[in-house]
Amino acid sequence: MNINTLISSAVVFSVLTVSSITTVQAASDDSVTVYSSRKEHLIKPLFEAFTKDTGVKVEYLTGKGGALIERLKLEGANTPADMFMTVDAGNLWYVGSQDLFQPVQTETLKSNIPSHLRDPNGLWTGLSVRARTIVYSTDRVNSADLSTYADLSASKWKGKLCLRTSKKIYTKSLAASVIYNHGEDKAGDIISGWVNNLAATPNAKDSHVMNAILAGQCDVGLVNTYYFGRLVAKKPNAPLKLFWANQDTTGVHVNVSGAGVTKHASNAKGATQLLEWLSSSKAQAIYGSLNKEYPANQNIASDDVVSAWGSFKQDDMNLSQAGILQAKAVKLMQMKGYK
Repeated sequence: MNINTLISSAVVFSVLTVSSITTVQAASDDSVTVYSSRKEHLIKPLFEAFTKDTGVKVEYLTGKGGALIERLKLEGANTPADMFMTVDAGNLWYVGSQDLFQPVQTETLKSNIPSHLRDPNGLWTGLSVRARTIVYSTDRVNSADLSTYADLSASKWKGKLCLRTSKKIYTKSLAASVIYNHGEDKAGDIISGWVNNLAATPNAKDSHVMNAILAGQCDVGLVNTYYFGRLVAKKPNAPLKLFWANQDTTGVHVNVSGAGVTKHASNAKGATQLLEWLSSSKAQAIYGSLNKEYPANQNIASDDVVSAWGSFKQDDMNLSQAGILQAKAVKLMQMKGYK
C-alpha cells in the first residue's frame, strides 16, 4: 500500500468515525440538516426552540471539526448537510476557502450581526462572541498595571505570564489580530516578549492557565471569557478577575462561534431561515446563557453572569483576517519560539 492510499484511508476512517457520535436520520424534504463541531448540549436547545417557533425539524450530526470538514469534502454534492457550525473565525474562514459554503447575505443578517463578525462575502456568520483578554490574580496584581496585549511583553511581567499553546486555533487567531493591528515586525517583537516572560511551558487549555495563576505559578494570562465563566461557576470566590485589554487603542480581541449554509445544501432556503433565526433576539439570549458567551447581535443584553464582568470595546477587525493571516501567525510564532 503506497503512502497516498494510507493517507486516504486514514482520512476516510477519521470521517466515518464521526458518524458513530451522533447519527443523522433520514431528513424530510423540509427539514434542515446541520453538521456541528459544537457539542450537543450547546445546540440542541436552540434547534428545539427553532422547531417550536417554525415547525421546521432540525437533524444534526456532532463531531470534531476537522473530521466533519473532511466529511463535507468527500460527500461533495451528495452531502445531506445544509449547514455547518463550528467555533473560531479561523475555522469558518478555512471552510469557506475550501469552497464548502455558499454566500448568504440577507437584510436580516446584516441588521442583526455587525459586519466585523460576518464574512465579507457572506460565506459565514458569527452567532456568539467570546472575548480573548487578560485574566489576573487579584492577590498579586494591581489592575492599574495592566493595559494591552503588547504590554504583556514588557520586562515587568518576566516570569509572571502564562499562555495557552500556540497550536490552538484561539491563539492563532489572536496572533493574527496582533499582526493585523501592529504589522509583522512589531507583532514579532510582542510575541517574542511573551515568550521571554513565560513562567512555564504554554498550557494545553485556558482552564490550565487560570489554575496556574491560582496555584501561584504565574500572575497573568490570556483566556477566552467563557472559560472564566466556567471556572467562577465552580469557584465563585477564586481570586481572579478579567481585565479588558486595549481599551484605549484597538479594543479587545473577539472571536465567534458561527455557521454557514453549505455549498450543496438541498434545503438552502431552510438553512437560511435557521441562520436568520439564530441571529434573532430569542436565539441570541439562549446562546449567551448556554455557554456564558456574548450575543453576536449587539442589541441583545448579555446573560446576568456575563454582564457582571463589565462592558468593553471590541476590536472591529473583520474576523476573516483571523483566517487570512493565520499562516503568517503560525510562522511568526514558530520563529519566535512560541510552542
